[in-house]
Amino acid sequence: MTTHEKTNQILMAFEQISQIPRCSKHEEKIGAWLEAWAREKEFDVQRDAVGNVLIRVPATPGYESAPIVVVQGHMDMVCEKTAGSLHNFDTDPIEFVYEGGWLKANQTTLGADNGMAIAMSMVLALDKQAQHPPLELLFTVDEETGLTGANALDASMIRGRILLNVDSEDEGVFTVGCAGGKDTRMALPLEYTNMPGHYAPFQLKAGGMAGGHSGVQIPEGRANAIKVLARALHQLLHEIDLRLTYIGGGTAHNAIPRDAGAILYLPVVEEEHARDLVRQIEKVIRAEYRHTDPGLFLTLESFDQVCDDRAMEEESTRRAIGFLLALPHGVAAMSNDMPGLVETSNNLANVKVEDGQMKVLTSQRSSVMSRLNAITHRIETIANLIGAEAHSSGGYPSWQPNMDSPLLARCLQTYRDLFGREPKVEAIHAGLECGIIGAKAPGMDMISFGPTLKNPHSPDEKVEIESIGMVWDFMLELLKSFR
Repeated sequence: MTTHEKTNQILMAFEQISQIPRCSKHEEKIGAWLEAWAREKEFDVQRDAVGNVLIRVPATPGYESAPIVVVQGHMDMVCEKTAGSLHNFDTDPIEFVYEGGWLKANQTTLGADNGMAIAMSMVLALDKQAQHPPLELLFTVDEETGLTGANALDASMIRGRILLNVDSEDEGVFTVGCAGGKDTRMALPLEYTNMPGHYAPFQLKAGGMAGGHSGVQIPEGRANAIKVLARALHQLLHEIDLRLTYIGGGTAHNAIPRDAGAILYLPVVEEEHARDLVRQIEKVIRAEYRHTDPGLFLTLESFDQVCDDRAMEEESTRRAIGFLLALPHGVAAMSNDMPGLVETSNNLANVKVEDGQMKVLTSQRSSVMSRLNAITHRIETIANLIGAEAHSSGGYPSWQPNMDSPLLARCLQTYRDLFGREPKVEAIHAGLECGIIGAKAPGMDMISFGPTLKNPHSPDEKVEIESIGMVWDFMLELLKSFR
């Protein structure tokens, strides 16, 4: 069977997967479907207490004594959509759009991160012509919002000590290290008061930004909608006695916020002044982000959907705006060990007003765990100084590169022999499950690779179709080499 035909098989498997809801923390249906699929094909299958699925595929003739190879990916996907999309991730299948050699979705994330790993594994398991050692196909839950499945994995569930993680995003690149991470949740108490009749409610929106993966895209300097909104509110507050009622923006901890908005009260006599200021602020910020976020916009409109005339008191308004302005976002440090690699960063990921508090979520990453702790402590300190409570997660470890890895050497030689060119080797500023799994299973030799993806974690996510076949060919040759 040709590479083109095999690519089509993988795309058909991916389309099957994409019919099943699988947002992070909601992998019950895809897990049950994979378990049923494995039993139907008469493979040994396990599903643990948190929902991780392990499918054992026997070795092909002649490979019975070869070392077990773990092929690993995650079941969940980041569920993001455009502001105008009516897609319901709980019920609707992902709608494919083929465009110029790429596959994307109709106004939603595609879920190739990491549905491609599942699709390739399914096709591999059923390929009668493939030559491979015993395989353990490991599919974890909730990778995107906390690596829950990897953290809860019982290492005794897997026997193999060679792991192929199919969750990288550039064909021809082998990933040998990744950042560790922590999330911080903060809550700022708010005080409210009734607004006098000469104030009117308005809605300030910041939108049209590119968003993207908070690790992969963070060095590009893309705009964060929450930070843009906070800047606009701070400048307005210098000239107008505004009072906040609500502020919200962002979705997933690992997605750069694309949209944010605030409901605020302004003196009626200041309406035109406020509109002029917003237009001026928009012009300045659009100029700053003209290359990364050409669709960025700020709008101020009358708002008639408020239930009452209450708004935050002046001090609460100032604290809320100042808090968002003070929190860091973006690259904090570059690596001294690997030129061009982001070492430490923070994503101001989500803000909302709920139960009389402004709740804020940040997501920190670093390949140096001491610096991950340092930036987390900085964020907690900012929160405490402003009067907010802060609680940080235990986080997950970084994966330190092993340039002497036998698996890396095998992958490099296989790639050179197959394609006649030198692949790249790199560490990434993103979280991969390899760090956690490797810590649980001492002696695990690991590498990560995958087809070329662009703009993961955003509705612009797309996968290069040609690269799917190239990764397939590489994986088959690599597995064949283990005899």
